[in-house]
Amino acid sequence: MALNYIYLLQDRDVLPLLNDMRAISNFKNQATLPLPDNLQPKTSEEIEEWLVNHLARVLAIDVEEIDTNIPFERYGLDSATGIGLTGELDEWLGRTLEPTLLYDYPTINALVKYLTE
Repeated sequence: MALNYIYLLQDRDVLPLLNDMRAISNFKNQATLPLPDNLQPKTSEEIEEWLVNHLARVLAIDVEEIDTNIPFERYGLDSATGIGLTGELDEWLGRTLEPTLLYDYPTINALVKYLTE
């Protein structure tokens, strides 16, 4: 039995379905567009720079005083500040991070390595 496409196109029940299919097709085409700059994957250098600058600002010290191999706890970061830093990093990277991330990766270098793997 052959389908009568003209009849289907005139059917009021089929038109919304065809419009939905067209919208899905358009969405798939849009999904291949590049991500906005704020959602682009960050390089290890960008993440390190962000962490150093953020930590220096939070601690009110010069960026030159931040050593990327020294554990966060040695800078006197308490848990609330660490969770806050993780939350801001989460937002900046555009991805969900565990609040305990600074405990699992206790230095800037370790954290950057984890985030870029």
